[in-house]
Amino acid sequence: MKVYCTRPTCPRPQNYFADLDDINTLKTTQQKYCTTCGMPLLLDGRYVPVKLLGRGGFGTAFLARDRRIPGMRQSVVKQFQPAGSLLPTQLQQAQKLFEREAEVLAQIGSEHEQIPDLFAFFPVIVNSWQGGHQDQFFYLVQEYIDGQNLEEELAQKGKFSEPEVLEILQEILKVLQFVHDRSIIHRDIKPSNIMRRRDGKLFLLDFGAVKQVTNAPGGSNASTGIYSMGFAPPEQMAGNQVFPSTDLYALAVTILNLLTGKEANQLFDAYTNQWQWRSLVRVSPRLADILDKMLLPAANQRFQSANEVIIALAQPSITPTVTPKSQPGKIKPRPSFSTWELLAGAAFSGFEGALIAIALNSFLGSAIITGVICAVLLGIIIFAQTRRWIEKHDLLLIPVITLAVIIFVPFLQGGIAISQIILLAVAGGLVAIAVTSIYRIIYQILSLIFNKN
Repeated sequence: MKVYCTRPTCPRPQNYFADLDDINTLKTTQQKYCTTCGMPLLLDGRYVPVKLLGRGGFGTAFLARDRRIPGMRQSVVKQFQPAGSLLPTQLQQAQKLFEREAEVLAQIGSEHEQIPDLFAFFPVIVNSWQGGHQDQFFYLVQEYIDGQNLEEELAQKGKFSEPEVLEILQEILKVLQFVHDRSIIHRDIKPSNIMRRRDGKLFLLDFGAVKQVTNAPGGSNASTGIYSMGFAPPEQMAGNQVFPSTDLYALAVTILNLLTGKEANQLFDAYTNQWQWRSLVRVSPRLADILDKMLLPAANQRFQSANEVIIALAQPSITPTVTPKSQPGKIKPRPSFSTWELLAGAAFSGFEGALIAIALNSFLGSAIITGVICAVLLGIIIFAQTRRWIEKHDLLLIPVITLAVIIFVPFLQGGIAISQIILLAVAGGLVAIAVTSIYRIIYQILSLIFNKN
């Protein structure tokens, strides 16, 4: 059986013990030691490291088998192992973060199916390989999620589609809502910390940078400065207080990374202090507005909870926060149309369309040609409203001018009395309002049905 040595300085960590291929021997042997450096290999007397999974900023992860569990259950053994030379205060802080991850997993891992369970947390004290002193190592053992993280998935399959990121967004938001309700801020949301198990279920990993928020007098909510560059919002990078919206910002950057296939620093324009991403992908305006609101620079301008984002995703549209013009460099999403604006626009289109139809018919004398030209002009009018080239006072001013032209140019009246022209125009406006209202009601009903499904 192959057994991997976990001593960081061991030059030949791979070991092989033929006798451990016998399951009875594996279960009863007292201990095995690395044939190169003498490091104990059976951690806490039960966990057998068999493979190196990866190294991070504060630890190394190994795939291990639990010899005390029937079937030799797989698990992840994380060893506290800071990279680089740290000052004593930095080392102490890093160790606290590692211990905090164990505490948080013990608290919430067993309560939510999309957070790995904690199996064990223990120290190992051994003689130094060079001799003369002792080394102390800390280990955390957690549930093994067999699958790929989203960073690996992105590298393998390429950019994600809108339905794919919506699934990720909705699933991770539910996990964050659970975590935030327990006054815990993850503080390190990124693609490599979201794992998709082979059956498709998503898991949120790596609570090593977690921040527990306390309202106790004298308690500190300041950030410890542990974050992933590009995914952290301004308040976290400045070492200030963190909030649930801090995690929402990082989740939005994660979604942009998956949608565009580009790193965060390629999407953020430091000169204008804006995220430049909309031109790179084709997504619905609703999702784009939600992501832009999650990415606003000020924490209080974003959604304040994961549940708010979940509700926004379930609605046909949202009205995002609009940044005042007096504050340059901040994102200003295009506002959506209110119900009043839709109905006013419909009344304008119907009224104006009826006047144009009367004038064209009197000039051309052909109902078919009049209908075609009128449909084209009406389409242009509606498009101009969607682009907000026509709005507010224009909705009243343009019909008044058109009506005045028809009144003062008798040739355009087509033999119809002025009172009848006004009546027909008003009727056109009312019909347009009715059609728009019916369409909006049907759209909302269908949206609710599909969102529930």
